[in-house]
Amino acid sequence: MQLHFSPSMRSITISSRNGFIDLMKIKVAARHISYRTLFHTILILAFLLPFVFILTAVVTLEGVNKCSSFDCLGRRLGPKLLGRGDDSGQRLVRDFYKILNQVNAAEIPNGLKLPESFAQLVSEMKNNKYTAKDFALILKGMMERSDREIRESKFAELMNKHFAASAIPKGIHCLSLRLTDEYSSNAHARKQLPSPELLPLLSNNSYHHFVLSTDNILAASVVVSSTVQSSLRPEKIVFHVITDKKTYAGMHSWFALNPVSPAIVEVKGVHQFDWLTRENVPVLEAVENHIGIRAYYHGNHIAGANLSETTPRTFASKLQARSPKYISILNHLRIYLPELFSHLDKVVFLDDDVVIQRDLSPLWEIDLAGKVNGAVETCKGEDEWVMSKRFWNYFNFSHPLVAKNLNPDECAWAYGMNIFDLHAWRKTNIRDTYHAWLKENLKSNLTMWKLGTLPPALIAFKGHVHPINPSWHMLGLGYQNKTDIESVKKAAVIHYNGQSKPWLQIGFEHLRPFWTKYVNYSNDFIRNCHILE
Repeated sequence: MQLHFSPSMRSITISSRNGFIDLMKIKVAARHISYRTLFHTILILAFLLPFVFILTAVVTLEGVNKCSSFDCLGRRLGPKLLGRGDDSGQRLVRDFYKILNQVNAAEIPNGLKLPESFAQLVSEMKNNKYTAKDFALILKGMMERSDREIRESKFAELMNKHFAASAIPKGIHCLSLRLTDEYSSNAHARKQLPSPELLPLLSNNSYHHFVLSTDNILAASVVVSSTVQSSLRPEKIVFHVITDKKTYAGMHSWFALNPVSPAIVEVKGVHQFDWLTRENVPVLEAVENHIGIRAYYHGNHIAGANLSETTPRTFASKLQARSPKYISILNHLRIYLPELFSHLDKVVFLDDDVVIQRDLSPLWEIDLAGKVNGAVETCKGEDEWVMSKRFWNYFNFSHPLVAKNLNPDECAWAYGMNIFDLHAWRKTNIRDTYHAWLKENLKSNLTMWKLGTLPPALIAFKGHVHPINPSWHMLGLGYQNKTDIESVKKAAVIHYNGQSKPWLQIGFEHLRPFWTKYVNYSNDFIRNCHILE
């Protein structure tokens, strides 16, 4: 870069170093220029010229030396002088987005070999010099393969959990066998329950009568123990424990050898109720003779299921609905309480997966306003998993009979801890309605509802339910892993409904202590069977 002054000082020329190209030429009128103006001009040029030199050098490094005209230089310098950078990076991003959109709509070719890892993908890119489209297509294939594998693993996990929930743990099976053996060899294990002098109290309506129907001896012991220990007046408690024929001896042994005095416990098998015959209980006949029912609950749960169009949550719900317990007479037994306990006016029915943490005697003081069933509604809570259940959660409203007779938005309520006014119940046709809908569901090949005993009860008790305060009955501890611990501590009854029962290995560890605190680990039978070790 050179600066030339003419001898007459009438012009100033700025040229390139070799002198062939004049970059700038300033003519000065002799009459109007002063030395001060000239000085200022030189000063300004001295300030600007270094910047011009730097920009020229940058453009030269970027390839402007290949340009043969000022036009080329202008195209390079223009954006830089105006503060705009090169948009080649933005063009690259736009081109890549375009490729991604093309690949997104394309199918993965059959037989396309996919790398097993990201490191292998990078290695193959270097060796095979993949185009951007090839890279995007292979990456899409890898992601789709991963999605399939994750879904398959999730469904396999749900199936394994279903089998674990349906099976009898070794320790509980051991407990039942040892107690049954004890019944046959130990007279104390066979003693009458309750003792003869207490038999009149079994039908005394001034006592608080609880009904428990189960074939799980350990679970029954926790329900009874927690109820008695939490009661302010345990001497007023009468427990009616109902079990099946195969478990009766073991259940009787347990409560005979482990009394919960001053409470009274009665143990009866379904075979000891004369009223429970096939003629009076259509459920028995249906379970024994309907091949479709047994296939539905004991068959292949994956066969015929389109897993590609089923979400894991929906599949889990269907598996839970196919638990074998739903075809057990013990699960349907509560619908026959007025006939089984013909001398009682009011009872509290408890499921075997509950724990009692507060005195329940105030339940008998609740005015049911002429209703039959005092229950917690399950449609008015903040928990979308547990307390947001309406009829549409349980029934298939594409079935014409369901759509015609039921309202999908009607609030559901909970089984597990219910106050039943048996005196009011006997004036209704609840049992007949229950039977009628069971028969309709059998005719429809079990397509009207998916969960066992609650849906027909929702229909049968329609108009006969009195809502009680939700603090009496907290649900979801068997399937809601994020249950609030403080809420658990405050609830009167906590319910482990769901697959993750506290006596199973799949039970939630942080929720299990609320149940295990009522297990007597010092008992010889519990210790010898290694319960929950």
